Amino acid sequence: MHDLRKKALLESGKTVSRKARARPDPPRSAGALSPGDGSPASSRPGSRAPSMAGSRAGSRVPSEDEASDYEYDDAMTLSSANSVSGEDVYEDDTNNTWPERLQDRIAELQDRKRSSVQGREVTLKAYVHILKHHYAQKYIERNISDINAALIRSIRSGSSDQERLFALQALTATILTCPSETIFDHVWSILKVATEDGEEDKIKVEAINAISIAVTLGGGSSSAAEEVLDFLLEIIESDGQTVGAPDNGSVVSAALHAWAFVASYVDDLSVQSDQAMEAFMEQLDSTDSDVQTGAGVNIALLFEAARDYEEETGKNSDMQYNQHRIMTRMAEIVRDSSKTVSKSDRKQLKANFQSIITSLERGLGPGYSTAGRGAANPHTGGSKLETGAGGEEGFVEFGYREKLRIHNQSLIIDTWSLHARVETLKTVLGGGLATQYIENPAVREVLEGADVEYMAKTTKRR
Repeated sequence: MHDLRKKALLESGKTVSRKARARPDPPRSAGALSPGDGSPASSRPGSRAPSMAGSRAGSRVPSEDEASDYEYDDAMTLSSANSVSGEDVYEDDTNNTWPERLQDRIAELQDRKRSSVQGREVTLKAYVHILKHHYAQKYIERNISDINAALIRSIRSGSSDQERLFALQALTATILTCPSETIFDHVWSILKVATEDGEEDKIKVEAINAISIAVTLGGGSSSAAEEVLDFLLEIIESDGQTVGAPDNGSVVSAALHAWAFVASYVDDLSVQSDQAMEAFMEQLDSTDSDVQTGAGVNIALLFEAARDYEEETGKNSDMQYNQHRIMTRMAEIVRDSSKTVSKSDRKQLKANFQSIITSLERGLGPGYSTAGRGAANPHTGGSKLETGAGGEEGFVEFGYREKLRIHNQSLIIDTWSLHARVETLKTVLGGGLATQYIENPAVREVLEGADVEYMAKTTKRR
């Protein structure tokens, strides 16, 4: 079985290190991948999350000075954000339930000969909206082959940029709804071509998003994941040049986020860590704050992976980079950003980099606050203060402040791999994330490493 997601769930033992497997340079052919010849990777246990567009301004972690109730309220914030996007297609059709509307859209997708370009655009947009906001597996699995074939046709030969764009989003939503053991092999070369040949930057970004979901939930093998990581790293190293988007911050930022998401499923990153670290360090000097943040997050993820490797194997990792030098460089970037970055972007960059610096200093995950308060010990009648995590008597740190709030649940984001997964799901599901987390097992599996706090419901006084 070559599905990264399923192997990660079924295997409890260690997989063979990629470093131990001598391999030639990964192929760069546009052909579809065959199942890999290496052992599929399981994700790192412990602190790492278990295995599974345009500018991403929402990708951030709280600073130490922010209130402890910083939470991502998906049910409210994202739904409000998407209400102005024009996605509420067919919502005025009150005579039909959403499953009925979905079946109508599927029928329209299958009847391409009698459809117009504008009609396909509307159909695809409505299909995406329904799949994001409702868990529809039992309604689409019976027609999954026809649906995928229709989406691939629109991605390959859509008559407009909008048709191709919505088809890419539809493919991503379909894989999240119906994870497959085979779809990656069918779409990998097609998505690469869409990334390289798409004229619109948004198409390139959506193709990159689709690649990351397809390789992790669509049956990608460990060798396929390696090839995807190499492909994304080439985009990052070339500032987008390899996919016809030179110096394009949106495309490079998407590649950085996708690299982190796919890497969170790979058990051993040691083979790629040096080259990847070099590329991420260079992107710290980008003039795009989202690219800088993405690069910083990926640096933190690599150090996290190295720590986990050392804890699991008892061996020293081969990480060659000096953490202090990296932290010093980030502090310099924040200081000098006043000359080149807007005030709002500078504030966000500072918060993000402070989180990363704290992570590197303390060996912790994202959004950890070293601020705190004195805490009385109830076992001594409140007369004696406890010693906090920082070692200072009478001081208790606030700890992890990055959370994903979904209804009455609050997921604590305490590893960089989990952070990468949350950011990807925010991007591809938007306002539908809350519903998908509650109802879709595949989405819950992506985030199953998160500790969950349940919030008590309060009744309003009359």
